[in-house]
Amino acid sequence: MSDSQKFPVAAHALAYLAHKEAFSADRAVASAELAASVPTNPVVVRRVTAMLGKAGLIGARAGANGGAWLLKPAESITLDVVLKAVNGCAHLGVAPKGVKGCPVGEKIPDAVRSAIEAADAAAAARLGQITVADLLANAH
Repeated sequence: MSDSQKFPVAAHALAYLAHKEAFSADRAVASAELAASVPTNPVVVRRVTAMLGKAGLIGARAGANGGAWLLKPAESITLDVVLKAVNGCAHLGVAPKGVKGCPVGEKIPDAVRSAIEAADAAAAARLGQITVADLLANAH
């Protein structure tokens, strides 16, 4: 699964769990059901839910009666936290190393790195203002 898929799948899965009111283990939603909603392969959902579990956002139980549920209210889960759980940061990329002796190649990497860092910070700040509950409200 590419990094570009992780965040949308994670946000969708969390919104679906909130929609299903899966706030405890007895209301757990199976990965096959989550995958049908996304839509994607259940293996992709299990990989993403494992990351969300490590971040303390969801609980999960394996097996035939397994599934996932939210450990926090949807109103308190912001998308910057979701992004960090599955990607580490907004991260638009890595600046090239540059070429010594080239007037552009020596200086551009620092300029590109600075631009990437600013964009990552702006994305994280905006995502920090949006909750899983907001996503669900906008979907209705």
